[in-house]
Amino acid sequence: MDQISITPLQPAGIDDLIPLARRIWYAHYPGIITVEQIAYMLAGGYTREVILDEMEHQGIVWLQILDGTVMIGFASVGPCGKGVMKLHKLYLLSEYHGRGIGALAMNDVERYSRDCNATRLVLNVNKHNTKAIRAYERAGWSLAEEVCVDIGGGFVMDDYVMAKDLT
Repeated sequence: MDQISITPLQPAGIDDLIPLARRIWYAHYPGIITVEQIAYMLAGGYTREVILDEMEHQGIVWLQILDGTVMIGFASVGPCGKGVMKLHKLYLLSEYHGRGIGALAMNDVERYSRDCNATRLVLNVNKHNTKAIRAYERAGWSLAEEVCVDIGGGFVMDDYVMAKDLT
């Protein structure tokens, strides 16, 4: 893992992130959500305008996970109430799973959150995304609540909210 690095995503990197997100989602989510919902969520959440707005106006930090100079994954984290940060995204190409890279990224997110004086991290994960749920549990996260959020287009996000104490 000498060539693996995690650095802040710059606006110029957004154009590399968008097709990477598409590749990761279409490899991972069929069977968890429909391909129609995948397309809907990608179109709504992974545009240059949306990501720039998150970076510039919402306090959300995007990180790129690199193997050498090639982006292989990404994460985003931002404020979610007093003393709480939210891990919005953590995605990695499947061929890099099981190498500890996701754990490395999570450690960076935790460190950044502590630097922002957060005492708690939260995230949403699809109830049927068992692989991700197991990874979060191994990293010390626990189930906080269940939510079902209407995201429009006839779709819902049927999620667990998981939390991790940072104190």
